Amino acid sequence: MTDPSLKSALQIQPERGTGWIVLGSSLHSVLTRLKASPQTYPDIELSYSASEPITKPVVISLPRNGLRLRFDGPDQRLRLIEILDFSLSTFVYKNIELVRRNKSSDEGNHDEPGPSGPSFRHVYNRLFGPTYAGEYIPPEAGQATGAYVLSYPGLAFTFPVKHNSWSDKVDFVSILSSTATGPASSMAIFLGSSWTEARKTLYTRPPIYPRLPSLGGKSSETIPDEIEEVRVYGAGRLEMVRRSSPPLSITLNETTPQDLVAELGPPDAIYRKNDRRISIHATGNPANRRLPSMSPGLDPQALDTDQSSIQSYTEDSDMEQEREKDRPSESSDECFYNYFHHGFDILISAPAARSPAFPGTSTYEPSASSSAQLVATKIFLHANIPGSFSFNRHRRSRWGIRTGVETLNSEMAFSTMSSALKNVWQGIYKDEHEEKQMQRGMVLNRGWAESPESSIELLGDLEEESPSRDQAGDHGAAAADAINGMSNTELFGFPGMLFEVLKNDTVSCLTVF
Repeated sequence: MTDPSLKSALQIQPERGTGWIVLGSSLHSVLTRLKASPQTYPDIELSYSASEPITKPVVISLPRNGLRLRFDGPDQRLRLIEILDFSLSTFVYKNIELVRRNKSSDEGNHDEPGPSGPSFRHVYNRLFGPTYAGEYIPPEAGQATGAYVLSYPGLAFTFPVKHNSWSDKVDFVSILSSTATGPASSMAIFLGSSWTEARKTLYTRPPIYPRLPSLGGKSSETIPDEIEEVRVYGAGRLEMVRRSSPPLSITLNETTPQDLVAELGPPDAIYRKNDRRISIHATGNPANRRLPSMSPGLDPQALDTDQSSIQSYTEDSDMEQEREKDRPSESSDECFYNYFHHGFDILISAPAARSPAFPGTSTYEPSASSSAQLVATKIFLHANIPGSFSFNRHRRSRWGIRTGVETLNSEMAFSTMSSALKNVWQGIYKDEHEEKQMQRGMVLNRGWAESPESSIELLGDLEEESPSRDQAGDHGAAAADAINGMSNTELFGFPGMLFEVLKNDTVSCLTVF
């Protein structure tokens, strides 16, 4: 019969995880669940590289729970689970505690777990059994204690060993069983046959479990498949590469809401669009209409983007209300489909003019459709950059732009992408002056949380603390300053695309229209 005290314990599953924390889970899903249980997880520290947030690992530390979670940067998926303090949570393996809190007087000390972690004998004799020799790591200069990493498939223990007692001529079982070795100081859960083998591809090996643990073992016939990558081909054509299903093709201004729901499932939220204050830059007034010769790169209509693009505007003034009277009315059915777990939002509205194809690529002939029918007209691919204003609203969406010459991807610096796209589109500008004018960045302030159309309010995820209050780990004050400055972004446009760029040259959101 199972001990009732173990019901709340975290089960250790080698090569999978502990409790509900599963390897391969997205940073978004893990962080969302942690923040939903403040009593269980009162302290959450987020560490990342402020200058390279999508190429360097992201780390979540739970100091009050004794856990540390490491995610890769490009895909933001959980790669390593570390138990750093066994006394702060209860861990069990096949209903046997890793560290027993109560010790019977008739049991020998050598067989019992130590005060912080399990002893070698407890691990070797009672939990996981015999295994191959591990790896001894000598101490740093001036230190007297080294570390021995004992590996099993999918997990490893680190034991402190007195360096003067270590010898390559003595088998590891004898040394780890002696008084020269203390209880395990940490344990790691990973994907691989041993820690020596796994650490080589820790952040690059394809995860075997989905981003959402709830999807594990479920058929794509009953639940929508995960989107691995979104490929942008120009002229409003996109292809969504899925985890196990065939790719999904979407054509903006043709694909219907019914098509989206059938393939992607119902949206996590629907936002009814009712504010066009940013359309002061648009074509409602004839005087503001774009001349036919002007580059469509920074199309003003593209600025009427998702929930966060309106962020830089304050509450309505009398003058702004007067402007609204002169603008054409919109359909009340126009809305955003918010797919937080897929990493993107889709604007549902009346069909609009199709964006041009990349020069040199095949043109696309649109199919006949009724102008009265609402269709998908824009898609917003969110990068979920740590430290940015919109961090953790969506999980990270990875994408690639197929220009016909090269492929640009979501991990590239925007300056590199911009140079490539300027070469692709250089023939569409009337002259050098127009090219420079159309390549200017428009500053967007996302830091005014009191704005009635802020991204937080729209997404129904109002936070009491701003992203600047996330822990910056070992980056200290310099990282905090960088985070505070990341609420201001810049918008750069190219035909059919709008890039929102952070000050560290990272693309925070790609809008395709």
